[in-house]
Amino acid sequence: MSYNRRKFLSVTAGGLATIPLLSITTQTAWAADKLAGNDPMAMALGYFEDAAKTDTTKFPKRAGAEGEKQFCDNCAQYKVTEEGWGTCAIFPGKLVAGRGWCNVWVPIP
Repeated sequence: MSYNRRKFLSVTAGGLATIPLLSITTQTAWAADKLAGNDPMAMALGYFEDAAKTDTTKFPKRAGAEGEKQFCDNCAQYKVTEEGWGTCAIFPGKLVAGRGWCNVWVPIP
């Protein structure tokens, strides 16, 4: 089987076209992991799977009447992916609880 320039370009283009598909399937697999409460970044940002368990002395942003309305599912960083869980721009490749909270919470504009 001999290769000429046309065949080489055709095979190369086909191979390059599969790269975005691999990227999509890889991201889906990464997003399957739920963010653990003992994750160092989660701990630093005060992430709690249950927002009611947030230490308001350490994270006063969550205290008070306004803080009680803050949840991951009403944060600008959050996108729903499945029932009760979603992805967060702050924790790439992880699922966070919709009723969770972290100190990076920002309202949806």
